[in-house]
Amino acid sequence: MNKRLIKVGIPVVAVALLAFAIWGPEQITRYQDRGILNRIRSETAENESAGYRYTLNSNEKLYLLSKCLNNQAKQESELSAMTQVENGAVDYRDLTGAYALVVNRQEPSGQEITEEQIFEICNRELEELRRQGILPQGVREVTAASYSSELYSAIDVLEPRNNMVVWKVSLSTDTQNADKANRLIDAYIDADTGKIYEFYVRTEGKWADIDPDTVMEAWSGYLGLSGREPLEEANPLSETTPYFEKYYFPGMNDGRTLVTLGFYEGINELFLKIENGR
Repeated sequence: MNKRLIKVGIPVVAVALLAFAIWGPEQITRYQDRGILNRIRSETAENESAGYRYTLNSNEKLYLLSKCLNNQAKQESELSAMTQVENGAVDYRDLTGAYALVVNRQEPSGQEITEEQIFEICNRELEELRRQGILPQGVREVTAASYSSELYSAIDVLEPRNNMVVWKVSLSTDTQNADKANRLIDAYIDADTGKIYEFYVRTEGKWADIDPDTVMEAWSGYLGLSGREPLEEANPLSETTPYFEKYYFPGMNDGRTLVTLGFYEGINELFLKIENGR
C-alpha cells in the first residue's frame, strides 16, 4: 500500500513543483505589486537642499577663492540682491563675469560650520596658527560680542560644480575706537574644514622678527598646499608697504594663485592675502 502511495505521490509532487516554477514567481510579483502600486509613499532625503558639490583639493580651493575675491566688481549688497531668487538659491544666469563671491542666504548644510560654531572654530584655528608660528603668540581670541560673521559662496559661474563656501569673520565696527591691539581684523575661513585662508591681524611684533619663507612653508603645510614658488623681483609698487614677500601656487587649468605675506608698519598689521596670479 505504501509503495503504491509513493509511486502515485512522486508524480503529483513533481507536477506541483513544475507548476509552481512556472506560475509561482508571477503570482508572488503580483502580490507584492498590490502593496506598492497606486500608493503614495514619502521619504525624507538627507541634506535634500544641499545638492551635489564637487570636491576641490586645497590648491583648487585657494585658486577659486582668489579669483572670486578679485572679481568683486559690484558692491556686495548690490551683487547679493542681484543674485538672490525666492528659494534662496543663486541664479547663475544673472551673474556677471566668470567668478563671483556672493552672500549665501541659505542655512549651512549638515557638513558645514554653522553660525553658532564659527567663533569656536575660528579660535581653534587661530591657536593652531600660533602653535605653528604662522601668527604671533599674542593674537587674542575672537568673541561673538566683538566680531561679525558672514557666509559666502565662491562660484565658478561657467563651471558651477567648482564652488566652495567660506565664512568671513571681521572685527565689528559697531563699537567706535575699539581696541585693535593683538586682534584679528579679517579672515576668510573654509566652511567645511575651518582652515583659515586669508587674514589680517594686529600684532606687537615687527617685520624684522618674521621669516617669510618659514611662515609660508608652515601655512602651506597647514592648508595642504603644494607647488609653492617664490616670486622673484616682485614689483615694489604692487603694495602700499615695502615689507612683503610674494609666492605662487598652482591652481586650476594652468592658472596660479599669488599669495602675499606682508606687514603694515605704524599700525603693526601682519597680513596674508590671496590674489589671482593668472
